[in-house]
Amino acid sequence: MINKQKRRNLLAAVVFITLVSLMVGVTSVRADIGIISVQPNSISNTNSAELVITGTDFAEGAVVLLSNYGTLSATFVSATVLTAIVPAGLTPGSYTITVVNPDSSSASLPGALTVLQATETAESPTSTPEVDETTIPSDRPLVVVESYNSGAESLSSNQEFELSIRLKNIGSAMAMNLIANFPPGDVVPRVSGGVLAMTELDPGEKRKFVQPLTATYEIIGKTVATVVMQISYTDPDGVVYTETFNMTIPVTTGSYVPTSTPTPTPTAPPSPRPQLVIPSFNTDVSPLQPGTIFNLNLRVENKGNANARRVSMILGGGDSSDGVPPGTPDVGGVSGGGGDFGNFAPVSSSNVQFLGDLASGASMAVDASLIVNAATNPGAYPMMISFTYVDDRGQIYTDDQVVTLLVYQIPQVDVNFYRQPDPLFAGQQGVLPVQVVNLGRKAVVLGSMTLSGSGAQYTNNTILVGALDVGGYFTLDAFAMPDAPGTLEIMVTIDYTDDFNQPQLITDTLSIDVQEMFIPEPLPGEGGVEGPEGPGPVEPETFWQKVVRFINGLIGLNSSVPTPVPGEMPPLEAPSEEIPPAGPAVVPAPPKG
Repeated sequence: MINKQKRRNLLAAVVFITLVSLMVGVTSVRADIGIISVQPNSISNTNSAELVITGTDFAEGAVVLLSNYGTLSATFVSATVLTAIVPAGLTPGSYTITVVNPDSSSASLPGALTVLQATETAESPTSTPEVDETTIPSDRPLVVVESYNSGAESLSSNQEFELSIRLKNIGSAMAMNLIANFPPGDVVPRVSGGVLAMTELDPGEKRKFVQPLTATYEIIGKTVATVVMQISYTDPDGVVYTETFNMTIPVTTGSYVPTSTPTPTPTAPPSPRPQLVIPSFNTDVSPLQPGTIFNLNLRVENKGNANARRVSMILGGGDSSDGVPPGTPDVGGVSGGGGDFGNFAPVSSSNVQFLGDLASGASMAVDASLIVNAATNPGAYPMMISFTYVDDRGQIYTDDQVVTLLVYQIPQVDVNFYRQPDPLFAGQQGVLPVQVVNLGRKAVVLGSMTLSGSGAQYTNNTILVGALDVGGYFTLDAFAMPDAPGTLEIMVTIDYTDDFNQPQLITDTLSIDVQEMFIPEPLPGEGGVEGPEGPGPVEPETFWQKVVRFINGLIGLNSSVPTPVPGEMPPLEAPSEEIPPAGPAVVPAPPKG
């Protein structure tokens, strides 16, 4: 019996120690992360609902899991508050919610959420309940701002303050899971990150909370600063409601009333001032090249909330003299001699122009005549323009701005015939001796040169030119067959890439006269071709012709019968009566031996 009793005592001690160790382990886990409550704990599956999960040691990036569903869209509010969106259409029943931190530590709350099946309520079409004007006409929560206080009579920029807000639920249902958000604007939230949470607000209950804020520079020039508060909450059925409240706080305008007690001297915000800008500009010559004289057309606009007086424009940048006390002669002026004029310089006038007054919101057109330096290389060049002026109180301002001008180097070439072209005849192919010459002061790289145009057919009319040195030339002997007589216009195009890697074209037109088609007419009898009337009659050889041929044969000359030359008149035969009587024929003696 004693042994059994000892064994029982030992077994009880072991069980007790085990339970204590388990409890200690659970306690240590829950000390790291734990779920205290989920609000609301009962929702309808008709609409989506926002849950507010309160607990301990939540971390940024924590994940909320819903049993038999998966991950919910969650938002980290603080180490003790998470929000999660439950979608509509879930199966009615009880669900477990689990929160998992990025370090894999987790905590679960069984039965934390109950999803109910929505039931339809039949409405009576004949009965219309009377609505009391002092109550809410529906069974829903309605949260309003009963009062608020900034703790300061007026605000100035960069001032820190605490805004106390008292909320009241004037609805007939409980407001749950209240989340207040303060988006930045005239003020920015501090400490809380701009989000405050409240678990519930019963009907008729009032609740106060405090949000630290800082006024921004957006309130400069305003009479009041607007604080925007957005509140979202749900009813017991999980229906989400949102409200937006705009609360105003007076802003310090710079007028201060002295007090009898020592107080810190407030810093006055900047007063309204003019602001001159150049919204657009253009040039009357495009593109700009070295040596080009052009007009720079500017549109100047006063974007400020005050008038600009005695406005001066300074090309190249500059400023004006500092203000002087009233009644003191001003020996200063406008300084515009320190500008940069290496690429663009004013012509016909100085770089300083007086524009006069420019009211708030008004604009004016300003022109300036400039020249591009002949030594300027192609590229994009910024040009500073300064405006100096005073406001209605005599305060001097200087606004510096920059406009960018593009300078191009367009090839200077001459396209012409390098010799007088041969006559062109309609329907016959002729040669077009064309050449391109670089007349610029820098070498250029050209693309393809092409001859084209209407009224003729061209062959061998395209060729790649390439690099041309200063004074260099390139020739092309193209062929053209005109369709009809008259003046033939020949279009010559040369492509190249400009200094900003954009394709460009050089075009020129050459003119040449085309004559009627030439058809040669052969002479009668020439080249074996009979004339239009056939071969003429052959005259019989006379006696004296025969004698002459005989003598020519004796002395070794040609004694053949002469062939009539086309167009030559045959020799006239002497009249028979003038021919002397023939004597005895003289036969030359044969040569000796």
